[in-house]
Order: sequence, then C-alpha cells, then structure tokens
Amino acid sequence: MRRNLEETRAFARNDRFGVHCGIEIDEVGEGYARCHMDIEDHHRNARGVVMGGATFTLADLCYGAACDFSAVSMTSEISYLAPATGDVLYAEARVVKDGRTTVFYNVTVTDQTGRNVAFVTMTGFKS
Repeated sequence: MRRNLEETRAFARNDRFGVHCGIEIDEVGEGYARCHMDIEDHHRNARGVVMGGATFTLADLCYGAACDFSAVSMTSEISYLAPATGDVLYAEARVVKDGRTTVFYNVTVTDQTGRNVAFVTMTGFKS
C-alpha cells in the first residue's frame, strides 16, 4: 500500500543525511516523487558551485520517495549536465519499469531557473 505525502515525509525523517541536507518531499504518487533542496553554503564545493554529491543525494532520496522506500538501490548512474544556478534544486523521479523484484527509475534534477542540472538512472531491488 502506497504511503500518502505526510506518511512519506514522516518515514523520510529517519534518513538523517537527507534531513541534514535539508531535502524536502513536495509530492508523491504511484511511481513518482518531486523533492527540493534549498542550497546552503555546506552544499557548495571549493569552486562555489553545488557539490555533485549534494545533487546525487537529492536524486537518491527522491528515488526512494517515488518507490515508497520499498527498493534499495543496486546501481545508479548520474550525468552532470550543467552547474546549478540560484538557491534551490528540484528533483523529479519517475518509474520506467516496476518489476516483480527490480525497479528502474529516471530522476531529473533542475535548478530554480528550470535548467537541467543532472540526469540519473537508478535500478533498485525490492526489499
């Protein structure tokens, strides 16, 4: 049974690193989630741009919310497309295949201007 938005947010509060990063779950649906993260100084690397790990963490938590935290990631591939501008990153995760034991998701990360920042593919194992 799919958790509703408030139940998903409550469950995600157990993800201490996601909480530390300030990731918020904005919307969930069957095989879908949208999340955001306000960019703070601790998200930036030495060059002043958002650290790739921060971008990936947002995508990973969004994937988890989309699959209702029912699958653990087996493989992930991220392509960084452009540096983020502005103060907010958004992630949208969508199911491509929901099989008996494995799932496959695409996650798109954008900045507040709508620019594509990263594209992530994730394969998970249903636990």
